[in-house]
Amino acid sequence: MATMQEVADRAGVSIATVSFLLNDTKPVGAATRARIEQAMAELGYRRNVVARALASRRTHIIAMAYPALEHRFGTSTAEFFTSAAEAAREDDYHLVLWPVGNDGVELRELLGQGLVDGVVLMEVQLDDARVGVLRETGTPFAMIGRTTELEGLTHVDIDFDTTVADAVSYLHGLGHRRLVLLSGDLDDPRFHEYGPWVRIGDAYRRIAAEHGLEIVVIECSDSTRAGHEAAGQILREHPETTAVLVMNEFAALGVTAGLQRLGRDVPGDLSVLPLLMVPDTAAMSNPELTIMRTPGPELGRLGTQSLIRHLEGADPLPPQLVPAKLVPGESVGPVP
Repeated sequence: MATMQEVADRAGVSIATVSFLLNDTKPVGAATRARIEQAMAELGYRRNVVARALASRRTHIIAMAYPALEHRFGTSTAEFFTSAAEAAREDDYHLVLWPVGNDGVELRELLGQGLVDGVVLMEVQLDDARVGVLRETGTPFAMIGRTTELEGLTHVDIDFDTTVADAVSYLHGLGHRRLVLLSGDLDDPRFHEYGPWVRIGDAYRRIAAEHGLEIVVIECSDSTRAGHEAAGQILREHPETTAVLVMNEFAALGVTAGLQRLGRDVPGDLSVLPLLMVPDTAAMSNPELTIMRTPGPELGRLGTQSLIRHLEGADPLPPQLVPAKLVPGESVGPVP
């Protein structure tokens, strides 16, 4: 393996200059940087991450804290991870996934080991214990999601108000006046303060009222089986329903299959519109689902960039809300 001295000799610089570049401890001019990087490529030099961390007192590793025990992994979740990892790599950082719980206990233990420079929080609760842990330990962090109190917090999130408004307006324009929102199960203690479910429910109640619609919200857990069961509940308790808005991607697949199993045509009898889904998941359904496409790629990138700017001492990115966008499929049609 090539050494730093060999890189310095090939580039015509001192070994100290190579060290400045590798450890990011002093600025190196663009022309000199180009010669060093070319020498590294020609010699096949690989950076020693451990040595770099010791020299700079930084690991250049950031963690995405995802409470995997509480939240299932879906295709839309994977998009957040992959776009975040790509954004980190572009800025010479490495991103790791930390499947730690929402209570902050495990997160505190991991932070005490000095493994990462900062943390990106996902699946944020309205009152999130992890935020307190990060503040107490002085760990830089950014959130993909929002707590109730946002003063001084770097965050990006889905624009739930616009997403719901666009979905309801789309169905309303097709003549639908009997809607049901299949929301998350806020009685589940893991989710009673889960920001997306609370915000979508609040937005739907307000927007449905603005359209003069009867407000019907059915809570449903995040599983395909729960979606099956909700389909039966909708038909029993609200037989006049013509369109169903669904919060969770697994439940959306279940409710579509459940309606068909009970003899209803989608979209001939009822339309189904998931509020947060990606095209790959929509294509698993027959018919292929019309969806509000989750902005996971944008938010994963923005959340990571916000954290890295903090770590690098750059001006912070302003808070940003990104709505889901309508992607037509075959599960929504005019009112029967």
